[in-house]
Amino acid sequence: MYEQYLAAIKEALPHSRELILSIYHSPFAVEIKDDDSPVTKADKANDAYLREFLSARFPEIGFLTEESQDTKQRLHQKAIWIIDPVDGTSEFVKKTDEFTVNIALCVDHEIVVGVIYAPVLDRLYYAIKGQGAYVEDSSHKPVRLHVSEKDHELKAMRSISHFNDLERAFMERNQDRFEGEATPVGAALKFAYLAEGKFDFYIRISGGTKEWDVASGDLILTEAGGIMVEPSGAKLSYNREDVYNRNGYVMANKESNLLLGK
Repeated sequence: MYEQYLAAIKEALPHSRELILSIYHSPFAVEIKDDDSPVTKADKANDAYLREFLSARFPEIGFLTEESQDTKQRLHQKAIWIIDPVDGTSEFVKKTDEFTVNIALCVDHEIVVGVIYAPVLDRLYYAIKGQGAYVEDSSHKPVRLHVSEKDHELKAMRSISHFNDLERAFMERNQDRFEGEATPVGAALKFAYLAEGKFDFYIRISGGTKEWDVASGDLILTEAGGIMVEPSGAKLSYNREDVYNRNGYVMANKESNLLLGK
C-alpha cells in the first residue's frame, strides 16, 4: 500500500547524499538557531531539495521538517512527511560521520513508512508498517532486521552530545542489567543499531528531541521486533501541535527490558 512512497524516497536519496557530502567535505559555516542548536548549509539545502522532490510527486501530502517554518496547516492534513534533513548536525560539524537523513510518512498520527539513511556509510534502514524492517548497503540487497533476544548484560547506548545527569543516574541504578558502560552513538543511528541487534537499550530523559528525530526510527525499531515508548509506557503519536517529545523516550529490544519505573 505504501511501497510507492518508499520508492520515491529511495529515488531521492542519491542526490541528497551528493548534496550533503559535497558540503561535508568542504569548508562550511555553522549558524546557531534560537534553540541553541547548530545548522549548516547542508541542513537547509537538503530540506529544500526533499520538500521540492516529494511535493512534486505527492502534492496532497503535507510537511513537518526541521528547517522549514511550521505553519500548522499540517494539523488538518491526513498525511504528512516528517523530515530531519541532517540529523546529528553536531556530529556533522565535528566530522564524526555519525549523522543521518530521517524521512517518515505519517498517516492519521501514525508512522507508516520510515527511512534512516547514513550518507557517509551509504547505508539505508527502512520499514513499511506491517512489512518488517530492512537494511541495504551500497549493493542494494535488502537484509531483514531483527532485534536481539538478550535478557541480561544488555548493551546500552547513550547520546553523544546530550547525555545528562538523570540518564547517568538511571544507568548507575540499573548497572546490574547492563554490560559495561553505555556507548555514545550519534543521531538516529541508535534506532538502526538497536533494530539490527548490535545494541539492546537506550533512554532519553529530557524534552529536547522533536518528532523528526524519532519518527522514522520508531517504525524501524518496532518492525524489527523492538519497542519504543515514553517513560510512562505510553506510545508516541505524531503530527502533534507540540512537536517536542517533552517526556523523552525509552527503547529496548523487548518490553521486559524497558526498565520502566526503575
